[in-house]
Amino acid sequence: MNFTIIAETNGDALHPTTYQLVRAAANMGSNSTVICPNGIGADEAAKINGVDKVISATGDCFNIFDGGAWASAISPICGDITLISASPNGREIGSRIAAIKDIPIIQDIVSMTEGVTVTRPIYSGKAMESLTISGNAVITLRPNAFEAALTGNDAPISVVNQSADVKIAIQEAIDKASERLDVTEADIIISGGRGMGTIDNFSHLEEIADTIGAAVGASRAVVDEWGMPHRMQVGQTGKTVTPSLYIAVGISGAIQHLAGMRSSKYILAINKDPDAPIFAVADYGVVATWEEAIPALKTALSELQ
Repeated sequence: MNFTIIAETNGDALHPTTYQLVRAAANMGSNSTVICPNGIGADEAAKINGVDKVISATGDCFNIFDGGAWASAISPICGDITLISASPNGREIGSRIAAIKDIPIIQDIVSMTEGVTVTRPIYSGKAMESLTISGNAVITLRPNAFEAALTGNDAPISVVNQSADVKIAIQEAIDKASERLDVTEADIIISGGRGMGTIDNFSHLEEIADTIGAAVGASRAVVDEWGMPHRMQVGQTGKTVTPSLYIAVGISGAIQHLAGMRSSKYILAINKDPDAPIFAVADYGVVATWEEAIPALKTALSELQ
């Protein structure tokens, strides 16, 4: 079975998720063809173990992100199974490719086994669904759910000029990009909820995040009531994350929030209520207010430096 991977990029380089996509395909016993829109990261992709060849897809349609144009240009060069990141852009491109090719799309996969059998969380993460794919399909993989492939390869690169009608134009940039790490990319996330008291107290979480290279997240209540940016929201109506470590501070653990973070490798919960639902999924729990726990955590981290 032929796997095609659509590279996820970050600026002028590959996003780490691309390495995870390649590893997922390699676990199926198959090398992959990696498509690099606008040629970004093509040389880097050629060095990833498990890549059979790289296609540098060039064309005016790739100068800005237009999901419809990108899908129209990329779909003719996709193989049997197309893998793409379950990022906002990846979900859009994947859905459009599936519609163009009239094949199914399976979103937010967290594991793959030979067959090809895939697994994804359903019902707000309360159950796992397994599906066996018998034909062509598009699959989006949850970031950080798979190990990253190593490098040392030297795959050939071919340039293909693709074109499609662009239907989106940028009229005005209304929000500057955040300088902080996005929660979907981070290996460590520290999130706060109503238990933080006020939005100003998130500065204490930011200090810890800067110390350990983490992203700062928030519960829906904080986003809705305190005006935190939606890009920070973790949960069913926010972003689904799979970091190695998720630190929940002052978050009770409503099912909607758990749906977005319960697949984290390790979960540390800090809450003053010993009966808070967050402790049911936590690997480690601290019953304390943030005023008691966060200064102690800062002190411990400073001693490690």
